[in-house]
Amino acid sequence: MKAKEIQELIDYISNSGLAEVKIKTGEFELSIKKYADAAQVQTVEVTPAAPAPAPVAAPAPAATPAPAPAESAAETPSNLVEIKSPMIGTFYQTPNPDADPFVSEGSSIKAGDTVCIIEAMKLFNEIESEVSGKIVKILVANATPVEYDQPLFLVDPAG
Repeated sequence: MKAKEIQELIDYISNSGLAEVKIKTGEFELSIKKYADAAQVQTVEVTPAAPAPAPVAAPAPAATPAPAPAESAAETPSNLVEIKSPMIGTFYQTPNPDADPFVSEGSSIKAGDTVCIIEAMKLFNEIESEVSGKIVKILVANATPVEYDQPLFLVDPAG
């Protein structure tokens, strides 16, 4: 099961009346629980069915990072476009620790340009811009966790 499929399942469960779901296959076991007083899923555990060196780490509870996107969305000027995270993972500005960042504030980008990498479940996913313009602000610090649909960059399409 891919990270995007897991996120879609979490979103579906969040919007449904279900409180808990367990899925067990020959490859993995997935357990998702939703708490009654929280709007978002708080616990996600994915463990391989076969013995493995280390289980896949569960994402941190969404309670801490959730307010940040709401605040930044409220402050976003109407002419700016947000580039959002397509998945849960760890945000990286560079392809490796010794390399220059993909983009910086003031950089001009075109649709299709790689703007960052998000590591999810030991896979490094290059995130491409869907808009052309100038990076006005980088909203996330390097090597920090990000949530699905969290704004990462503000882009001025006129720039």
